[in-house]
Amino acid sequence: MLSWGLSCLSALGAAGTALLCAGLLLGLAQQLWTLRWTLSRDRASALPLPKGSMGWPFFGETLHWLVQGSRFHSSRRERYGTVFKTHLLGRPVIRVSGAENVRAVLLGEHRLVRSQWPQSAHILLGAHTLLGAVGEPHRRRRKVLARVFSRAALERYVPRLQGALRREVRSWCAARGPIAVFEAAKALTFRMAARILLGLRLDEARCAELSRIFEQLVENLFSLPLDVPFSGLRKGIRARDQLHRHLEEAIAEKLHEDGEAEPGDALHLIIHSARELGQELSLQELKESAVELLFAAFFTTASASTSLVLLLLQHPAAVLKIREELAAQGLGRACGCAPGPRPDCGCEPDLSLGALGRLRYVDCVVKEVLRLLPPVSGGYRTALRTFELDGYQIPKGWSVMYSIRDTHETATVYRSPPEGFDPERFGAAREDAPGTSGRFHYIPFGGGARSCLGQELAQTVLQLLAVELVRTARWELATAAFPAMRTVPIVHPVDGLRLLFHPLLPPATENGLRL
Repeated sequence: MLSWGLSCLSALGAAGTALLCAGLLLGLAQQLWTLRWTLSRDRASALPLPKGSMGWPFFGETLHWLVQGSRFHSSRRERYGTVFKTHLLGRPVIRVSGAENVRAVLLGEHRLVRSQWPQSAHILLGAHTLLGAVGEPHRRRRKVLARVFSRAALERYVPRLQGALRREVRSWCAARGPIAVFEAAKALTFRMAARILLGLRLDEARCAELSRIFEQLVENLFSLPLDVPFSGLRKGIRARDQLHRHLEEAIAEKLHEDGEAEPGDALHLIIHSARELGQELSLQELKESAVELLFAAFFTTASASTSLVLLLLQHPAAVLKIREELAAQGLGRACGCAPGPRPDCGCEPDLSLGALGRLRYVDCVVKEVLRLLPPVSGGYRTALRTFELDGYQIPKGWSVMYSIRDTHETATVYRSPPEGFDPERFGAAREDAPGTSGRFHYIPFGGGARSCLGQELAQTVLQLLAVELVRTARWELATAAFPAMRTVPIVHPVDGLRLLFHPLLPPATENGLRL
């Protein structure tokens, strides 16, 4: 018995020694890992590296980031400040927030930094996209694409966008059960982008099929760049090739259309604009441009649309103010039927960009939704050379991640609490309205040379959706509580935001009903 006890003690002692050695080795490895990145600073600069932690060897802080979500960045910002270092997804990263810091990064495009996307995204979207272009090719492509989102083009899009949104809201009201708004918004956004923006002639079945294929492409944009069977990249390549085959016939028709015809959609505008600039785009370039336009419009607009529906539900006072503004503009329940007015017919007047421009409060609501819940949390850049930011050095070759959400949350220009929903903060009468103290306090669409070209189109869609919702429906949660929000890869509710929609009753019977 004694020998058995001694054996157990010996085994425990050996195990303890092994654990101690493992702990010491792990601690030494972490110290060497930290030293490795400390020594990587640019010695030609006297400035120190930003504060922060590089985490564990090889893994860095990636696991913490995946588990904690948005809390990862906010906790480290509180600890280290608005510029801090970390190590994510195999790369050293400088995380940046605050208007002045973000301004330096965004205005330093092509000079201090360049856009950074995963290799898988470059493979799947192609070599002839705005996303992958740098320097002069990037400037030329932006010049061509600017025509797609010009005011003249938007005027042509608005009636069809309004019609699509009106039909969608009415279909939600006619549904017998809950609507998962985020899923419905993704399907709607794809239909609008394919049919209205690209001018593709698609029936419902074909559109649903392409939407499914496109979503598979997007889901694998950020996969490991391993083109092997069953890999994410292989799935994305298969989806991309299917999309390209569907697009070829439509693009070929546009290439052979009368060159004097008035361009009516984005693809037509791209072809005409390129020719006017002395460029003749190939079929491959146009297919890649079409897919890039779908990508730019798809998830972000669906995310923002879902956030708009959610925040209006949570703030019924904003809905009442929108209704008041619509009534004051003669847009609440106005009727276009002839002969004479018929208040009970349920018709709504068509809107134009000019009419939308007069809806000041609707514009403030859309801006506040994008401030509070920007669809994309930020963007990545690569430092082209070592430069200074907020008293620290940003070493050449390191990733720089600028945060949209953190910048909105901490901007001192917002007098009312930044975490609250307050559309009035964007009112023209407010002396402290965002933009009066520098436009980089508000950056839902980025800024500088890579700011989103489609930002006016996106805001127009959200304004139209707000109008159609408020004058067509009332809605309520179909769940016990509001869902939690995820922020990766874009802002979205974990359950898709399940809501019940009801058509508005005539004014006489609607009084007293809550949204």
